[in-house]
Amino acid sequence: VETQEHYKSRWRSIWIMYLTMFLSSVGFSIVIMSVWPYLQKIDPTADASFLGWIIASYSIGQMVASPLFGLWSNYRPRREPLVVSTAISVAANCLYAYVHLPHSHGKYYMLTARALVGFGAGNVAVVRSYIAGATSLTERTSAMANTSACQAVGFILGPVFQTCFTLIGEEGITWKLIHLQLNMYTAPVLFGALLGVLNIILIFAIFREHRVDDMGRQCKSINFEGEESGVLDQDTEGNIDHVAVVAINFLFFVILFVFAVFETIATPLTMDMYSWTRKEAVFYNGIILSVVGIESVIVFMVVKTLSKKTGERAILHGGLLIVLVGFFILLPWGKKLPNIQWQEIKNNSIPTTTSTEMLMPFWSLQEMQLPSNHTVEPVGCPVTQSWCLNTPMIYLAQYISSDILIGLGYPVCNVMSYTLYSKILGPKPQGVYMGWLTASGSGARILGPVFVSQIYTHLGPRWAFSLICGVVVVSLLLLEIVYKRLIAFSVRYGRMQE
Repeated sequence: VETQEHYKSRWRSIWIMYLTMFLSSVGFSIVIMSVWPYLQKIDPTADASFLGWIIASYSIGQMVASPLFGLWSNYRPRREPLVVSTAISVAANCLYAYVHLPHSHGKYYMLTARALVGFGAGNVAVVRSYIAGATSLTERTSAMANTSACQAVGFILGPVFQTCFTLIGEEGITWKLIHLQLNMYTAPVLFGALLGVLNIILIFAIFREHRVDDMGRQCKSINFEGEESGVLDQDTEGNIDHVAVVAINFLFFVILFVFAVFETIATPLTMDMYSWTRKEAVFYNGIILSVVGIESVIVFMVVKTLSKKTGERAILHGGLLIVLVGFFILLPWGKKLPNIQWQEIKNNSIPTTTSTEMLMPFWSLQEMQLPSNHTVEPVGCPVTQSWCLNTPMIYLAQYISSDILIGLGYPVCNVMSYTLYSKILGPKPQGVYMGWLTASGSGARILGPVFVSQIYTHLGPRWAFSLICGVVVVSLLLLEIVYKRLIAFSVRYGRMQE
């Protein structure tokens, strides 16, 4: 029987993991609005296509690091990869604050800094594997939902922190002794570095290795340093269902892929369909995505209770159906065409939606400067996109309805994927497996914008959203095929009742 002291220590450690997850997502989003102007300032040779690489470098770094940190956590105390990964993020943030110092190639230093921040964020595999091992089956869904909620809140609050730091201004203050410029571009990353140092201190002071079996009994862990009360887990015998593991990895990839498409498409779609200016598109979509983020956090909280009544598989099925309906609604219907940019194209003066711009997040578009010979920004669907001449417009009501549905379906699918995955793996060390799942999500976030840049730009929204609907339908069919296999390890071997 678990003692009260052990229970409190276990949950204190889990709360430290929540904090680590929160700081990991803040590290991504806290600078995202200022990357483009900062890049232009430190290296005028950088163009929009290079910005796409800088944005993607975070996910690439995380994709590479996740399996490595996961493997490390399987055989050594988890404190080691957690501290090392956080220290890498702290150092990378400090590097980002100093990329203005070199007289040339500043863009490559920035690329390196963001890739290293992403590499440090590979610790989310360690976080989720620890939470999976430190919770019983009845606690697992709630803990995974809390983890995803902390991640979502980090993504929401990052840009808020960035906005607060804009009050410092572009020039800010300079500490000549250490050549440090404290301004609206560097203050956010230095704040992120400070939070990272605090996280390391808390890991040393509070975090302890704990492991319980699916029924909540204390178990000895290979990760533990020294003696620990508890019994050896005898329930690790049996093979993991690798068909179920591969299926969840594929489903998770699709879930992250379609959400990355949704995030990336927001600005160019609204500019093309509703003749919004860049400023309007950034402002309105910023409000919409903030509301979607808040909606997601609420869903994370609700799904914990709902899963106890219906089970994770049914909720995952429902979440995918909601996402499918969300993208189906976006298909163009009717006869009304969007407004067209009919201006003559000379000297590349019309800002068309090119593939490189599609790789840019919506908030960075506001920083792009119009050519000096233009006093009014052209709006509407660019005539260079041939589909604009024959594709009906997507009405604003369709777009808002789709945002609400995708904002409901995505968090449901996200939490259920992690929960089912951890239960399928059971008492086996989960570090490497969680690393592969995180890498699947990172790969999806890289490929999503690339998909949009090609399909949407050249073929239009009808093809783009039809293909997305097709991918989600394939995912639903796969879920039906493997539905009976997506059960907890202990249930599969008859040690517990479902």
